[in-house]
Amino acid sequence: MEIAWGRLAPVILSILIILLVAILREHSRTLASIVATMPINIPLALWIVASGDGSAAGLPAFAQALFINIWPTVVFLLVAWLAARAGWGLLPVVIAGYVGWGASLGVVLLVRQGLGI
Repeated sequence: MEIAWGRLAPVILSILIILLVAILREHSRTLASIVATMPINIPLALWIVASGDGSAAGLPAFAQALFINIWPTVVFLLVAWLAARAGWGLLPVVIAGYVGWGASLGVVLLVRQGLGI
């Protein structure tokens, strides 16, 4: 049996990043937050899309979709930050973040549908 490294490598890298954040948080929350917010999944997703059919032809459209769809994640962070500043616990912060993410994702999808992109 041959290992499909092209499909397995992104998963391994994601696990390593989670472990790195867990280790760094003990030494520097700033470094841990930088690693946590590094554009890791984006290159991995670009890699998967490009390797899917063996060409980079679909990368421009995919990169555009990534740019548009990143905004709900920004809303998640904003809502989570505001909830944490208000003194909420972890679970309510995460739930509020996902509610903000879901609502803003709905707006993004409606706008994309309206603009035909």
